[in-house]
Amino acid sequence: MSQLLPTILAIESSCDETSASVIRNGKVLNNVIASQAVHQQHGGVVPELASRAHQQNILQVVNDAMTQCGIKKEELNAIAFTRGPGLMGSLLVGVSFAKGMALALDLPLIEVNHMEAHVLAHFIDEPRPQFPFLCLTVSGGHTQIVLVKEYLLMEVLGQTQDDAVGEAFDKAAKMMGLPYPGGPLIDKFAQLGNANAFTFSQTSMPNLDFSFSGIKTAFLYFLRDRKKEDENFVEKNLNDICASLQHHLVQMLMQKLKRAVRQTDINQIAIAGGVAANSGLRNTLTKTAQELNWKIYIPEFQYCTDNAAMIAMAAHYKFLAGKFCGMDVAPIPNLGVGV
Repeated sequence: MSQLLPTILAIESSCDETSASVIRNGKVLNNVIASQAVHQQHGGVVPELASRAHQQNILQVVNDAMTQCGIKKEELNAIAFTRGPGLMGSLLVGVSFAKGMALALDLPLIEVNHMEAHVLAHFIDEPRPQFPFLCLTVSGGHTQIVLVKEYLLMEVLGQTQDDAVGEAFDKAAKMMGLPYPGGPLIDKFAQLGNANAFTFSQTSMPNLDFSFSGIKTAFLYFLRDRKKEDENFVEKNLNDICASLQHHLVQMLMQKLKRAVRQTDINQIAIAGGVAANSGLRNTLTKTAQELNWKIYIPEFQYCTDNAAMIAMAAHYKFLAGKFCGMDVAPIPNLGVGV
């Protein structure tokens, strides 16, 4: 273990957020994020457009992160970046920039697993979970229940076998004609609706695995059949539809999370990823924790979506453990937790 408490620049470019963050002595100093509005007109992330936007944004984002905290490049001890999972073109921009900067400054490189970083976002601020704990990681590309044994030792206990819950939110929103990203809009309208107004069939998976393709299909047929009776059905019932769908998706997550707690006898529970910002999930988790005596950890909104602060936090622990990578490192779009 290195005794040096490092100063690290971290870069995140896995999807459609270009982000940079500086961490010093284990304290995250900032979290600069440039979003890409170009995808809204297409109803989803377009990989080629995302990589081009990263190329346009990354230099300014890195400069802003360094300038904001008053850190000079000569003070850096390492450069960290997201290796995967993510979009290949987007990852390449971040990896290439990190390599170039590390080579120019003669600094070591630290590659970070994006999903593990989501988990380690819980160590940016207090309160911090105690090991071991369970983390429900929920995003547009992943749905997992992770057993976190140490900072860099994690095991996936269950995961989606098809679609992620975040994708289910966004695709359902698109079916209703809502703009991208639709997940936050469903959350907004759901707060005004009746969660028990409508029901949807869903796929049941064994053990701790998930499946969200079934409820997406059921929702598609539900809208089709109701529109035959009334073409304005969605507009008239938008709040109730959103509330009912969100309730179903949250309950699917909670059922498996409760099972994981029973199987592991661990009652320290965290949530991470973009869907962790969903108010329905947060409220249900809080209520369940009170009923079942769980100790829960919910990150700030800025650390739920893709951000470089979580990459910086993960890089800090990898630096202390001496886990660096060579200049021949390449992005891995489907990189898994623990790989």
